[in-house]
Amino acid sequence: MRAVAPDDGREGAPVVRAVTSADWPLWREARLASPATSPEAFDTRLADWAHGGEERWRARFDDPAGYGVLAALGARPVGLAAGLRAPDGVPELRSVRVAPDTRGRGLAARLVTAVETWARATGAPALRLAVLAANARALALYERLGYTAHAVTAAETIMRKRLRPQGRG
Repeated sequence: MRAVAPDDGREGAPVVRAVTSADWPLWREARLASPATSPEAFDTRLADWAHGGEERWRARFDDPAGYGVLAALGARPVGLAAGLRAPDGVPELRSVRVAPDTRGRGLAARLVTAVETWARATGAPALRLAVLAANARALALYERLGYTAHAVTAAETIMRKRLRPQGRG
């Protein structure tokens, strides 16, 4: 796995890196922890992901329309985020998760930035996401990172961020 965001200089800081299909066990571990530790933040249940073997998990990263980034502290996955080009061609930020014991260290921002970099490299002018309306912590994070609400329902908020072309500050 290649690093996509530098370590922040603190001893024991998680390393953020792009994942491939060979990394499926780490991705699975981190992904299954999401609804287990923060069920209110995700619209999928743990049972939705419990089925399927190695092929299902590997296939997620063989899709050229997708991108995954994982944060690891040593050998333990502590965060993840994904990018996926939607059927309408717009890339979406998905599945942002940071382990509770590593929150408050800027890791979510590093994961989101890695997906933004991927989306920008594909030539996308914007990145969108959907966040559950009750997830105030995530809404605040995305607003801090420059995302704005474009549609709001009782269940979720659709947010979008314009991406500057590569090479432009």
